[in-house]
Amino acid sequence: MRLSPAPLRLSRTLALLALALPLAAALAFSDETLDKVAKSEGYCSRILRAQGTRREGYTEFSLRVEGDPDFYKPGTSYRVTLSAAPPSYFRGFTLIALKENREGDKEEDHAGTFQIIDEEETQFMSNCPVAVTESTPRRRTRIQVFWIAPPTGTGCVILKASIVQKRIIYFQDEGSLTKKLCEQDSTFDGVTDKPILDCCACGTAKYRLTFYGNWSEKTHPKDYPRRANHWSAIIGGSHSKNYVLWEYGGYASEGVKQVAELGSPVKMEEEIRQQSDEVLTVIKAKAQWPAWQPLNVRAAPSAEFSVDRTRHLMSFLTMMGPSPDWNVGLSAEDLCTKECGWVQKVVQDLIPWDAGTDSGVTYESPNKPTIPQEKIRPLTSLDHPQSPFYDPEGGSIIQVARVVIERIARKGEQCNIVPDNVDDIVADLAPEEKDEDDTPETCIYSNWSPWSACSSSTCDKGKRMRQRMLKAQLDLSVPCPDTQDFQPCMGPGCSDEDGSTCTMSEWITWSPCSISCGTGMRSRERYVKQFPEDGSVCTLPTEETEKCTVNEECSPSSCLMTEWGEWDECSATCGMGMKKRHRMVKMSPADGSMCKAETSQTEKCMMPECHTIPCLLSPWSEWSDCSVTCGKGMRTRQRMLKSLAELGDCNEELEQVEKCMLPECPIDCELTEWSQWSECNKSCGKGHMIRTRMIQMEPQFGGAPCPETVQRKKCRVRKCLRNPSIQKLRWREARESRRGEQLREESDGEQFPGCRMRPWTA
Repeated sequence: MRLSPAPLRLSRTLALLALALPLAAALAFSDETLDKVAKSEGYCSRILRAQGTRREGYTEFSLRVEGDPDFYKPGTSYRVTLSAAPPSYFRGFTLIALKENREGDKEEDHAGTFQIIDEEETQFMSNCPVAVTESTPRRRTRIQVFWIAPPTGTGCVILKASIVQKRIIYFQDEGSLTKKLCEQDSTFDGVTDKPILDCCACGTAKYRLTFYGNWSEKTHPKDYPRRANHWSAIIGGSHSKNYVLWEYGGYASEGVKQVAELGSPVKMEEEIRQQSDEVLTVIKAKAQWPAWQPLNVRAAPSAEFSVDRTRHLMSFLTMMGPSPDWNVGLSAEDLCTKECGWVQKVVQDLIPWDAGTDSGVTYESPNKPTIPQEKIRPLTSLDHPQSPFYDPEGGSIIQVARVVIERIARKGEQCNIVPDNVDDIVADLAPEEKDEDDTPETCIYSNWSPWSACSSSTCDKGKRMRQRMLKAQLDLSVPCPDTQDFQPCMGPGCSDEDGSTCTMSEWITWSPCSISCGTGMRSRERYVKQFPEDGSVCTLPTEETEKCTVNEECSPSSCLMTEWGEWDECSATCGMGMKKRHRMVKMSPADGSMCKAETSQTEKCMMPECHTIPCLLSPWSEWSDCSVTCGKGMRTRQRMLKSLAELGDCNEELEQVEKCMLPECPIDCELTEWSQWSECNKSCGKGHMIRTRMIQMEPQFGGAPCPETVQRKKCRVRKCLRNPSIQKLRWREARESRRGEQLREESDGEQFPGCRMRPWTA
């Protein structure tokens, strides 16, 4: 790719301009005129001011940006395509990018930079280097270039194209040859792209979520998995803005990962229920097998949930199966309106997103964990050539599902500032009709807010308050009552009011039966999600018990069995096969007899017709041992081709290799070489001398320990004299000699030769 045009000769430049833009016929420009216009009118002005034939709303030609975005991310590269609908074609073109409301006669009016993809097709204009034109005029139906978005703060950008066809120029200011892109707000870059505001709505609202799967072989034919295509069970919740189930730009939790890879909602539901203070309703709906059926055959999965002022957001997800880790869903959908009401209906088309936990690129790619884990992101049509959604032109992915969220009921006082329909108006007025007060008809109020908490935390008397808003005063001569109301109250536990105002969670699953044989008891629990607004104690039960029976015909010869395990895989990969499940004897009969209960069950299973499966493979073998005994190595596994030759070639991989890590290899102690032996430590008689070495590497991970670092050996210089009197005499003479030498040095300052000394010992 090149970023700026190579200098061209003047003759070639004029020739190309004459071919690319036949202005002699269409615009009546001569080469000399072009030179004058380029110099007099300023930067690239001739391109923008050329007045050729222009058609409004003409759709024969189109300018398209990869993914059809409405916003651009500063510094990001986008593929731009200029195309003609068959049988049309074009001979020449010009492509520019301008800042909004700019004329283009100055260099700073242009936004971003183009990059050439194919130099045989496109080049930069010699007299306007920021514009792209054709390299040679000829018939063509499509060209592509890259456009690098400008830096932050540029604002909106207009991409504009002109087309030359049969000596006619089409140059549109609006329509299919113009594309407007505005700068993406960096505050929400990479995450859910809308800010979440505080909710001012009153009361609660109840909604129904309905999920319509649109993922089928007809809509998405490439590599569509005919076996086991499905949507997993839907899992989600209505929650506050303090809790995030999932979001673009965030990382998948363990619960999201299990939904994304396995379609299991169990861990996700556990995570949601752990956030009891932030969640109002857990949303659950059944799975869909297969992924698509007409509605007259099977009703679409649906679930109901509620929202309130603090928990007014809704999130859910469901896995597209089979897939590596692809899902669809909504993240933090706000059901509260700015007018303090509740949204009536939401209809949203969904495209798949990647959870960032598995690196597969096709529906049935083998498990390949993404290490390190990546952020959640939408899938695009340019992710990988083997992707079932791949589009070399970078178009948008066809939606795979649609979700419809409809409001079905509201409870409590409502406070819409602007009612959105007749039902809301009635809901706003009905509570006021029930209140028996002396409010003049000329004063229009909103509903009362909920009562505040009591000002007293003990059984002493306190106050609580509610308030309303004066919407209109139709007669200024008639005074309107106060907008605040006070009431005496006491602290928690002192009120006689009914505790049914508590908000309770759903019941948790029943516990196992208390006995293993006969009739026993089991229990289940729930918890308080929201205490009464007046601070009183909840009186609703939080635990229930009931009788349960296990193995009714208990006798000394009865045996206790475990629950049935999951069914094994079908013995056939296509057509009719068999599958088994097993259970074990948990407790043998008390009388020592044999357990007569069956420990295995077999039943038939039907797989898709064999002729629809072009490639039959055996299950993967177990992973081989690691190629090394310690540290980093490789391991492999294989599978075999089972399908017949006439069913077609099989391109699936038959061997996989992955890295393996065993405990670190032992590292032995490393030492330097021995030093030289030292001098003997005695001047006569028996002594010793030593040598040493240093530790360069301490032993690690169980390596060999360090050996000795100091060695000694005996030494004998000469025999010491045995006559002590002679020895003392010699010492005295030597001492007197040294003293005399010192006196001579002090008296005359001259250095006289003294006794000769041996070198110092070590």
